[in-house]
Amino acid sequence: MKILVTGGTGKVGSEVIKELVKRSVSVRALVRKQEASTTLPEGVEVFLGDLLDPVAVRKALDGVDKLYLLNAVVPDELTQGLIAFDLAKKLRLKQIVYHSVFKVEEFKDVPHFASKLAIENALREFDLPFTIIRPNYFFQNDVSLKDVLMNAGMYPMPLGTPGVSAVDTRDIAEAAAIALTSDGHLDKAYNLNGPEILSGKKVASIWSRLLGKEIRYPGEDLDSFEEQMRQSAPSWSAFDIRVMFQGYLERGFVAEDGDIETLTKLLGHPPRRYEDFAKDTVEEWQQPADRRLHQPAA
Repeated sequence: MKILVTGGTGKVGSEVIKELVKRSVSVRALVRKQEASTTLPEGVEVFLGDLLDPVAVRKALDGVDKLYLLNAVVPDELTQGLIAFDLAKKLRLKQIVYHSVFKVEEFKDVPHFASKLAIENALREFDLPFTIIRPNYFFQNDVSLKDVLMNAGMYPMPLGTPGVSAVDTRDIAEAAAIALTSDGHLDKAYNLNGPEILSGKKVASIWSRLLGKEIRYPGEDLDSFEEQMRQSAPSWSAFDIRVMFQGYLERGFVAEDGDIETLTKLLGHPPRRYEDFAKDTVEEWQQPADRRLHQPAA
């Protein structure tokens, strides 16, 4: 069996590839730049191409049995996803595992959620075997907060009081790999949530304990949050993420009844805890740079 993975050099896709390699599956990765492929495990077949290029996607799907479809959050996410879906349908692939998002149908006002919902609807309407995974906010998004945590003493993500049932990307990857390599997952959708509700203040308290210093949670000033994001991201992206967090605050983003039990059964172990992720992250941050460079991949 050969599986094509898109988004294979990102936070989740790279972990999906590791999980598939562990299961001795033949993996092909569609990447846009050759230099990005140097981070992939040995033995992974690399195909250069862009999801906006139907010719390249068609070639990448040649000889493939299944597709793990993960799109980056970009303005043309819907077009990218539908190109891959339509070609997979034409080639009669055995399965698509589609990376969607938790509560997608309740966040139609968030641009990248709306794109994912449209792709989900296409999967359900046409005759192509599929499995949908719907992850919550990723633990690993917070790795990028090293400077603001360590230097400014602040946890800036506006998770609010309702909080989110954030999930570890390694659990997402395991779930995807299991759905791709074992039976019983066709035409199903799995909500992927972590085992606890994380409010902004709770996450700040976790980092305070681990870093041995006070980490403040500044609250939910979404105007300032969006303005700060625009310093490192395109304006459309900052707005998209701002609307997403606004939805978290207004509608909640916590696990539904049965979600944790379902994921535990799927994985064969309880989903990972945020505090364990944060502890490992702090230990990595505190290592000398030369040691981090020579560490083997997890």
